[in-house]
Amino acid sequence: MYSIKTEDFNLEYTLDCGQVFRWDRDGDWWTGVVNGAVARISQSPETGDLLVDSSLDEAFFHQYFRLDDDLPAIFRQINKDEHMDIAINKYRGLRLIRQDPRECLISYMLATASNIPRIKKNISMLSALFGEEIENGQYSFPKVEALASATCDDLCECKMGFRTARIIKAANAVVNGDIVLDELFSLDYGEAKNELMKLEGIGEKVADCILLFAFEKMEGFPVDTHVEKIVKAYYGNEPYFEGNVTKTKIGNWGRHYFGEYCGYAQQYLFYQKRLEGLV
Repeated sequence: MYSIKTEDFNLEYTLDCGQVFRWDRDGDWWTGVVNGAVARISQSPETGDLLVDSSLDEAFFHQYFRLDDDLPAIFRQINKDEHMDIAINKYRGLRLIRQDPRECLISYMLATASNIPRIKKNISMLSALFGEEIENGQYSFPKVEALASATCDDLCECKMGFRTARIIKAANAVVNGDIVLDELFSLDYGEAKNELMKLEGIGEKVADCILLFAFEKMEGFPVDTHVEKIVKAYYGNEPYFEGNVTKTKIGNWGRHYFGEYCGYAQQYLFYQKRLEGLV
């Protein structure tokens, strides 16, 4: 067990905001499965220091929790109005997480037309069936090779519905080299998004989530029903939104209005909406 000193980091907001699905809270501790290991983490309310019980080292969690991000500088760029100012000040310390690309791809394909409790349950069942047991009741996320070799019948216990065949096809695309995930890091945002959207079941919102959370594309501005309602309520009277307001138009607006770190702005607004509704 070891400690990590942090600044401008809130463990609860970061793990609870809906960007990751394999962490659960029990009292003051969060338990998660990440990078093939179990981690238990708590945060001191006085100092902000993290207490970590895991085989993963401190360097991993610095990377994972993006503790290298300069949040004050990011806030200076995205804090454009009173709505954003309120969200930042209320949920300051929420950081994006650097997720494993393969796990993020499959997880967000499961998120299509779903909700967080169901996504977490689907991933838990999928990991129990096709992952490796790390300790009692905790399983690693399945390797794409295991998913690629599975059949729809193999996955029926996971109750993923129409997503089942899409998951198998995506895993096969990765294994066969039809999409090379590591190459997406070197592509610009638009090119990387186009590559992801070649996979069946990945639309703009899911592609933006994957690019934002796994591929360092801070231009990702995922637009679901929550974000659509926020933008229409807070910014809908702007001239940009005259005429038909589509999710694509909202995403383009977010990138233009908030700039290169619009993904951070999206996550703060999304989390506020999820907890408080429109304020």
